[in-house]
Amino acid sequence: MSRITGLLALVFALVLPLMSAPPGLAIDLSNDRGEQIFSSNCAACHMGGGNVIRASRTLKIRDLNAHLEEYQQDPLEAIEHQIEDGKNAMPSYAGKLSEAEIIAVATFVEQQAELGW
Repeated sequence: MSRITGLLALVFALVLPLMSAPPGLAIDLSNDRGEQIFSSNCAACHMGGGNVIRASRTLKIRDLNAHLEEYQQDPLEAIEHQIEDGKNAMPSYAGKLSEAEIIAVATFVEQQAELGW
């Protein structure tokens, strides 16, 4: 009986923290999806955070911040807006990607920029 009690205690000790885990776990899953979407739709022009069409419009933190200052919104929302509407040579992905996919790829871009690509 004490073996069963010990086993149950171990299971609860391992599972309980996951049940009360912060939303960061969901972000990690979204980040995986965001990376997949980025690889499929964006990497041709923005591989490694660069920009093959306009070298000054990279996704590196310095260039991204300079560009995002033009927006009166949260940086993540500004990235989402850029993905949805496109601008200049960048096509619009509204209607091509779902809202959840746009959020996932914007989150991935923001996180990668902060990490230095």
